[in-house]
Amino acid sequence: MNELYQPSISIVIPTFDEENGIGPQIETIRKALHSYAGLFEIIVIDDGSTDKTAEKARESGVRVLCHPKNCGYGAALKTGIRFAEHDIIVITDADGTYPADQIPSIVAQLENADMVVGARVGNTVHIPLIRQPAKWVLKKLAAHIAGQPILDLNSGLRAFRKNVITQYYSVLSNRFSFTTTSTLAFLGDDYRVVYHPIDYFKRTGQSKIRPKHFMEFMILVLRMAMLFQPLKVFIPLACVFGLGGLLKLLFDVSLFLQRTTTLEWASLYSPILSTSTLLLLLGALQLLLVGMVADGILRRVTQQNRPTVLSCSLQSYERPLGEEPTRVSTQKITQTLPKIYE
Repeated sequence: MNELYQPSISIVIPTFDEENGIGPQIETIRKALHSYAGLFEIIVIDDGSTDKTAEKARESGVRVLCHPKNCGYGAALKTGIRFAEHDIIVITDADGTYPADQIPSIVAQLENADMVVGARVGNTVHIPLIRQPAKWVLKKLAAHIAGQPILDLNSGLRAFRKNVITQYYSVLSNRFSFTTTSTLAFLGDDYRVVYHPIDYFKRTGQSKIRPKHFMEFMILVLRMAMLFQPLKVFIPLACVFGLGGLLKLLFDVSLFLQRTTTLEWASLYSPILSTSTLLLLLGALQLLLVGMVADGILRRVTQQNRPTVLSCSLQSYERPLGEEPTRVSTQKITQTLPKIYE
């Protein structure tokens, strides 16, 4: 952990009916940051709770923002981020599942990164078995779209800068998929995302995620692919249709040769390919063309609306004043800037 980098941070905690967990979670965070050198604030967003969540949070002496009705996990996070006083934002849950003692380590890594995600790959990880297949499918699909491995797609413990995340408010979901969207958005624009291994404990209270949310996550990942990497959706689909069309074409030709004993000029006018073969081949061509058009439009649009905040992973090594340049003492400069389309 880089002890020199301890900036002022805002810790945002979205809540919905978490009266049993919010108080202990706030105290855990305070203990974890007892020796933290920078300033910090804790903001609790009560997203239309029907219990005493807001009251318990106020008793803990933190800043509490209340939605009059339940607007969703992502909407609560957006509210908290909007009213945060500091530029460094840390989000976590109120159910006690994420280790608060890892917050300083996560923030320290943000010095040379744009987002640090608490990846649930530690020694103690309590993810319900029924959710693991769906999470695996989502992670693999997202990794294919992003073009790089993703250790944890939707971890609820992460840190980022306020001015970077607010660029994506128009595409960030108001529901549970806020974290998934932000991960793909940062990776899609070549911001540096770092993963910090953490444990994941059993939650306090009832989980708000239901099996129906899996399809919402799938649709969201595909939507993000259309926004950042449309060819990675259309090309695989075009290949599937094209391969099916080629196999069916070979089958049709083999049937034609079996029916025809001798090849004559009249055979050229006989129907060889079936309707399904033509539909598959034309479908593959159309998907490829649509993907290319979508990619062209995306590149044109992003030239006008590219991210305005530079990546903090840019590292510059300057030569001391008065020192003469030499051929042998060269230093590598590593920089990762938001994607620029030519």
